[in-house]
Amino acid sequence: MDEEAPSGVNPRIPNMARMYDYALGGKDNFAADREAVQKLFAMSPENRYVPLANRRFLRRAVRYAVEQGIEQFLDLGAGLPSQGNVHEVASRARVVYVDHDPVVAVHARALLATDESRVSLVQGDLREPETILKHPEVVRLIDFSRPVAVLFVSVLHGVADAEDPAGLVRAYARPLAPGSHLILSHLTREGHPAELVRRKEEVFARSNTVFSYRGRAEILSYFEGFELVEPGLTAVTAWRPDDPVPDADLEAAGSWWLGGVGRRAEGQ
Repeated sequence: MDEEAPSGVNPRIPNMARMYDYALGGKDNFAADREAVQKLFAMSPENRYVPLANRRFLRRAVRYAVEQGIEQFLDLGAGLPSQGNVHEVASRARVVYVDHDPVVAVHARALLATDESRVSLVQGDLREPETILKHPEVVRLIDFSRPVAVLFVSVLHGVADAEDPAGLVRAYARPLAPGSHLILSHLTREGHPAELVRRKEEVFARSNTVFSYRGRAEILSYFEGFELVEPGLTAVTAWRPDDPVPDADLEAAGSWWLGGVGRRAEGQ
């Protein structure tokens, strides 16, 4: 992408979605995004693989949900389209992506134009659940009387404590039918030097989204009302891995994420 930005976009301020895109090898990013990501890469070698570890978790978790009979997905804070999106893994499901970023909206709508009967994008803020849940595209594609998979993958660490991330999860969980699934991953500070975590948070503080690396107990609390499926809340690389032989780089990167899948049981 050149430095000519869509209206309302400041290319000089790093953006979470575009940084993630660059780290995954994408082209929809600006110099400021690339500079911020390179700072993260320089802090520790495994940072280069952190987005990949999370993306692979997303694919495995979505595939698991499909195997459980889930046919509709609500992906909150979806980010820029990249290989292995939800609608590609769940190729027969109805999918609604939600993101507030105008760059995401432009590229996602172009990509999804041929799948409008089952896939859509809502440009909106996930911190406004009542607005999102009542949006015409959500109403058109998602039937909340049947099981739904709701995704908070690599997004809640961008929600400040004052904005009550646990409360947001509860708000989206409220209309879900039994058998629905929650797919969630979150950056964690546990097991890492406090100074390194602080330096990473400083990089994100200069972007459009301030990140909070949270502890296991807090991340686990987001699954209230859901039964965690095996193996529970783990490093994302340890959640039902495809390859029984660990990749050292990915394992190190995966230690920065905790991820899990919960199932909504009867009466919850």
